[in-house]
Amino acid sequence: MIKFGTSGWRAVMGEEFTFQNVRIVVQAIANYLKKRFDSKISVIVNYDTRFLSERFASEAAKVLSHNRIHVYLTDRDAPSQAQCFQIISRKAQGGINFTASFNPPEYNGLKFNVETGAPALPEVTDQIEEEIKYLSDQYSSCPYYPKSEFIEEIDLQSEYLGDIQKKIDFDAIRKSGIKIGVDLLYGTSREYLDEILEENHISIEELHGYIDPYFGGINPSCRSEDLGELKKTVREKGCHMGIATDCDGDRFGIVDEKGMFVDADLVLALLLEYLITRKKLKGGVGRSVATSHLLDKIARNYKMKLYRTPVGFKYLADLFLRGKIVFGGEESACLVVKGHLPEKDGIFAGLLVAEMISAEGKSLSELTTELFKKYGKRIREQVKVDLSEKIRQKLEELIKNPPAEVGQRKVLSTQDADGIKFNFSEDDWLLLRFSGTVPAIRCYAEAGSKKELKRLISSGLGLIS
Repeated sequence: MIKFGTSGWRAVMGEEFTFQNVRIVVQAIANYLKKRFDSKISVIVNYDTRFLSERFASEAAKVLSHNRIHVYLTDRDAPSQAQCFQIISRKAQGGINFTASFNPPEYNGLKFNVETGAPALPEVTDQIEEEIKYLSDQYSSCPYYPKSEFIEEIDLQSEYLGDIQKKIDFDAIRKSGIKIGVDLLYGTSREYLDEILEENHISIEELHGYIDPYFGGINPSCRSEDLGELKKTVREKGCHMGIATDCDGDRFGIVDEKGMFVDADLVLALLLEYLITRKKLKGGVGRSVATSHLLDKIARNYKMKLYRTPVGFKYLADLFLRGKIVFGGEESACLVVKGHLPEKDGIFAGLLVAEMISAEGKSLSELTTELFKKYGKRIREQVKVDLSEKIRQKLEELIKNPPAEVGQRKVLSTQDADGIKFNFSEDDWLLLRFSGTVPAIRCYAEAGSKKELKRLISSGLGLIS
């Protein structure tokens, strides 16, 4: 059964992710849209740089056009957030994007965004899954004779970059004289992130600005282990920081002036503090259950209401669209800010960090030291465990019957909205949850010292071993 996880449907190409299954999923989305909207329907179709993504997008356009749905098909691979911008700008009823984000090269995926531009919530994807089940039971194949008059090719780059130009203080970045290392990770941000920096006469050192479906032998993610070349470039070329974006451009990776990876949680905390103190940001703050409690401390300090969500950017986007939050973030390098899009945007996030260090006149390491001095040092870690039936059963039982003590520490409270989270004194915590993107369990913890962090991780793994 095809299922939509934390961020769309992802699967291995040639196994579950096949042309036939893609046609069925797209037809299911068409059925959903036709039931929901009475008037003319239009959909933006986009894709990333993975093997066959362009072909999958073409097949999707055929299926939609056969349903007399107007298709705006991107003229090249493009970042997810550029698609979001066009959904809003063109008042489309949805968007289909072929991407598996940061998954390994053998994966592909399909994301569906609704008419607000935001990722679809479970209440929508559940209906699509029902349509998929019906189609899979009733049809051995889906008709997809294209109607070319319903397919229109469009450019996603120019309007999106024009919007970014108005939202980032490029004058401050240029006047600061900083040099930025830019790692495009063979993905959709090429000729987006690098181009807007160059057009604003900001010095850059560019890496991997070309297509390679194998991603140079790494995962196209923004994790520390995949940014070795960016770290080295920042050190050797005298850059003041490094920015990386994942395959579909919606997540960020940041490297400081010493070539050290800056954890996404810390980047979120630094940006929140900057936006509050420099840009007078006011309103609610949102974070996922797996994200650093540094955001809690900052929100408390400025008397801003804090909202907690399950893992999945769609929940933060929902709060954002309902006006509940002006800032939201996830530990997986996702960010939403008042005045911008209801979609993850690694390009915007990276540029905002560049603006921050330029406006503050301080390096990332200096800003980090100041933040820890003000709020206390926090360290977070995540460990992935391959899923087995035994481990699945143990976690399910743990969620039903959580212990009152873990690793000789008293549990102050628990949360079970997404797995099981144990909250301890001093804002320390431990989380165990099923991954929504791969068959695995993720174990997260946060503490004030490396020693205590390792103890919490060990205790968490012990609970399911």
